[in-house]
Amino acid sequence: MKDLRIIFMGTPDFAVESLRQIHKSGRKVVAVVTAPDKKAGRGQKIQQSAVKKYAEENKLPVLQPTNLKSEEFIAELKAFQADIQVVVAFRMLPEVVWNMPAMGTFNLHASLLPNYRGAAPINWAVINGEEYSGVTTFFLKHQIDTGDVILQEKVKLAPRETAGSLHDKLMNVGGKLVIKTFDLIESGDYELKSQDQLIDSNSPINEAPKIFREDCEIQWHKSAEEVDRLIRGLSPYPAAWTSIKSLSNGKKLNLKIFKAKPTEIQSKSKEIKIIDRKLHIGTKDYFLEIEELQLEGKKRMTASSLLNGFSFNDQEID
Repeated sequence: MKDLRIIFMGTPDFAVESLRQIHKSGRKVVAVVTAPDKKAGRGQKIQQSAVKKYAEENKLPVLQPTNLKSEEFIAELKAFQADIQVVVAFRMLPEVVWNMPAMGTFNLHASLLPNYRGAAPINWAVINGEEYSGVTTFFLKHQIDTGDVILQEKVKLAPRETAGSLHDKLMNVGGKLVIKTFDLIESGDYELKSQDQLIDSNSPINEAPKIFREDCEIQWHKSAEEVDRLIRGLSPYPAAWTSIKSLSNGKKLNLKIFKAKPTEIQSKSKEIKIIDRKLHIGTKDYFLEIEELQLEGKKRMTASSLLNGFSFNDQEID
């Protein structure tokens, strides 16, 4: 088979490893499609996507369409005469784009499909206490994350896995799976599997919807185990949060919690206690020892550092 002409589509760090693996393998990436530059941060400086930075460092042509259906972008894409497209952590594509190459478009998804279809599979796998996650390559079709599966690889979660640590595991495993997928496609010797074939009637199919701010609020009436999973599943981003209120003046402050650990000290929901100079917050059954946090108006720090200059004696969980 002749060298495939590949168009890669992706935006964040997670996608960079797959692009790096493709480029490192010597395959011909004729163009990279990524999100437009945007202003970010306090200084509103122009930020480029992680994929764009890698592409420009390696002299790969970059396209940054604002409208994936525009005639100008479609014509530009066609001009590259790609044989196949690869999508990793990008936007939903219109059919005119994913159906353009003769060999189709395949996607890398950070779950074992059909489980955890959606925008936040890594977060929800940790929040739900899964023992395993993984990565899947599949060909795109009309309904999102439902196409025929090419390859999958299972990954075991560590006992104290966070969204951040699982992200890095799946990013690296996923990059290797993309290369294995190309090897199979180039050999022509592979069999696609319908996702319906992979459904286990004894196991429910979980969804992975986009996470909004209200999903991140800690419900202290739940068990320590459930709250701990939420904190780990949202760490480091977007971060679980709660709010505290001053008993003396009623002022409220938001408090992000990045790291905590369950204790065997029994508690009541929303209790705040300083035990052995460590911050503890109560769930419905046991206290969580808070280890890393960010109080509104301050930077992220250890709880012990915050306790040096902030008193929780006048505070309650709102």
